[in-house]
Amino acid sequence: MPGSVKLNFSSLVKAQVHIAPLSVLRIAFGSIMLVSTIRFILKGWVYAFYIKPQFHFTFYGFDWVKPPAGAGMYVLFAILTVAAIMVTIGLFYRAAIITFFLCFTYVELLDKTTYLNHYYFISVMAFLMIWVPAHRYFSVDTKLRPKIAVTRVPAWTINIFKMQLVLVYFFAGISKLNYDWLIAAMPLKIWLPANSQMPVIGGLLTQTWVAYAFSWFGAIFDLFIGFLLLDGRYRKWAYALVIIFHLSTAVLFKIGMFPYIMICVTIVFFSEKTHIRIVNLLTHFLPKSKHYTSNKDYHLPVFKTQFIYTVLALHFIIQLLLPFRFMLYPGKLYWTEEGYRFSWRVMLMDKGGTIFFYVKDSKTGKRSEIINSQYLTTFQESQMATQPDMILQFAHHLAAEYQKKGINNPIVTADSYVTLNGSGSRLYIDSTVNLAKEQETLLDHKKWIIPFNSTQQ
Repeated sequence: MPGSVKLNFSSLVKAQVHIAPLSVLRIAFGSIMLVSTIRFILKGWVYAFYIKPQFHFTFYGFDWVKPPAGAGMYVLFAILTVAAIMVTIGLFYRAAIITFFLCFTYVELLDKTTYLNHYYFISVMAFLMIWVPAHRYFSVDTKLRPKIAVTRVPAWTINIFKMQLVLVYFFAGISKLNYDWLIAAMPLKIWLPANSQMPVIGGLLTQTWVAYAFSWFGAIFDLFIGFLLLDGRYRKWAYALVIIFHLSTAVLFKIGMFPYIMICVTIVFFSEKTHIRIVNLLTHFLPKSKHYTSNKDYHLPVFKTQFIYTVLALHFIIQLLLPFRFMLYPGKLYWTEEGYRFSWRVMLMDKGGTIFFYVKDSKTGKRSEIINSQYLTTFQESQMATQPDMILQFAHHLAAEYQKKGINNPIVTADSYVTLNGSGSRLYIDSTVNLAKEQETLLDHKKWIIPFNSTQQ
């Protein structure tokens, strides 16, 4: 048994394998990031999400992250665009991927109203790509410096991406093992009929049994697809399912670039022979020039290897623990959303609400109703209305604004009504609590959220 463990560790981590999968992953990731960044700019989202808002909902512990002034956001996205191109072609790769990771994560941290799982996924993938030599094969870097070209790399440089993808899919599957998704077929029972106008299949999407079929298939797919991709016997069929599944979600739910990102990066599961064929195919589309290869293996000094192992071990420990942090809080997760983000919970709830804020002068007793649109964009207001940490953050902002007007110790309360997965509009937070005095903490439950089971329709 000890010998078997040693052999498995050696084959999964230390064994030298062909570098082609890393090169293809670099090209796929860089290309889809280039398209995503340009799409973001062309849709006007740079202005709508980061320049237009006068207030931003920052993440816990990242209040210091602020958007640059003036045209700074456009400069930042220009840098992201250039970095994505450089990653794709493998030009000054290490500097390019570090720049992309830092700039993209910075943008992601500016306002949590724009949080999406695939933005988090991009940051995670970019972080992992910092530690691998994805530029030492089929890249501009090897053309400029032929001596750095290698043919074989340690297996861990490829397997870390497979492991990350398996975790993403598996935790997405685990998150679907709940009453709403499996027994009530929510929120698909609400979302699918909205596509009833689609040709051919539109009528089917209004059928209840179809919502259940989609729900159960989605859970089974996420739970097992990562493991099927790891097995060479089922890999082609599994990848065909990946394409069908993600293209279907792209058509039905309009969820942006996430389906295409997953289709592109899951190519990493294929054998090195497949990736060599992809590289040879891409070569035919390039101007005729020498493609520098070598017979060398990629080696790092022991101290660098140990450092990278430590960083990656910490990364995956965090990845394994974060999805379970919701267990630290009481109540229905989708209602309180405590521990919801950064846990690969994808499209699990249909939630909407309205909220009215009031600021009261503690001395005179005069109470003013807040017009949210004077402080927030329409998108920010809709996101904030159903997420307690944003409600609290906005209440603190209101308190600070009224203090500037000369009102000391303003009392901020709110009337909030939320509907979750068709449950009907319910009272969401305690309207008697002075939110200006409540503090955001990492581990404490927000007791001013009215429990889901005790709310009245």
